Amino acid sequence: MLRSQRRIDKIRRVLAQRQPDMTVVMENIHDPHNVSAILRSCDAVGILQVELLYTLEKFPRIGKKSSSSANKWLERRKHKSVDECYGALHGEGFTVYATHLGESSVSLYDLDLTKKVALVFGNEHRGVSDEAAAKADGNFQIPMLGMIQSLNVSVACAVSLYEVLRQRLATGDLRRSKISGKELTSLYDDWIRR
Repeated sequence: MLRSQRRIDKIRRVLAQRQPDMTVVMENIHDPHNVSAILRSCDAVGILQVELLYTLEKFPRIGKKSSSSANKWLERRKHKSVDECYGALHGEGFTVYATHLGESSVSLYDLDLTKKVALVFGNEHRGVSDEAAAKADGNFQIPMLGMIQSLNVSVACAVSLYEVLRQRLATGDLRRSKISGKELTSLYDDWIRR
């Protein structure tokens, strides 16, 4: 009974800290290890739902071991086109920023990530598609000082998500639950059965 009470308490605490106003869009990321690592980072910073934008690649099969069961605690929404994905996000009030090495890209650290935000990460070899970069509200890059100009996609995602979290912690944004009572109860009922 003590163990199950600890589980109940943890589920309540984690749900109260979930961030429905931040998400990640994974565009055609094919390596299951990268997808799993991204899901782990998303869970760690309190993301509630991730967006899966797969137009060229097939969504990889994710095992419980490789994702440390993070897949179990994240809602997933699939999209078949950039317009469909961005349309849904914009309709919900998200600002969409895509990782992209371009002249108009700004530093990750210059973005205001305290608002409702979606960060787009692209395929391991091709990066974010030209369409996804062009249709985003803005493009960003992580400052790099070495010879290599990019990080592994799962590392780039983790670095970016922890900057979102850092900014939100600095403003005190996480002191209250962002999920309404009715939705919180519904999520709790679902999670307790998982």
